[in-house]
Amino acid sequence: MTDPGAPALLRNLASWQAGRVSTLGARFTAARMPLEARSDFAVLATLREYGELSQTELGRRLGLDRNNVNGIVTRLENNGHVERRTDPADRRRNIVASTAAGLQHLDDLHALALDVQNELLVALDPDERHQLRVLLEKVLTSHPAQPA
Repeated sequence: MTDPGAPALLRNLASWQAGRVSTLGARFTAARMPLEARSDFAVLATLREYGELSQTELGRRLGLDRNNVNGIVTRLENNGHVERRTDPADRRRNIVASTAAGLQHLDDLHALALDVQNELLVALDPDERHQLRVLLEKVLTSHPAQPA
């Protein structure tokens, strides 16, 4: 889907190509998942992988402002997808944990995310998809973490 009108000097830049792919991915994702669902997915995936975390640690891992994390966690809590409790070791902190309903919600959102990946990467066979993920991870891990 490279823009045939774009000059070769742009088309040959990996950064330009990555930006275009990012735009396509964002459009495909937005068509299937509202903004709230995308932030739910990020928080629930983080909790599944790392276990219960403080809101501060959730924000740190996701590169989100603490006010944004609080809003997401409040919505997830109101929908029964997470439980929030005071940390017994530090009563100023909240600990967040997924519920069974939250893990099911994550599975549902993951299925939507996989649909997006299939649409975005339709031109690639499974081996090429794996190779692309490996190469992108290599590029990303070679640079210091950036704020989201």
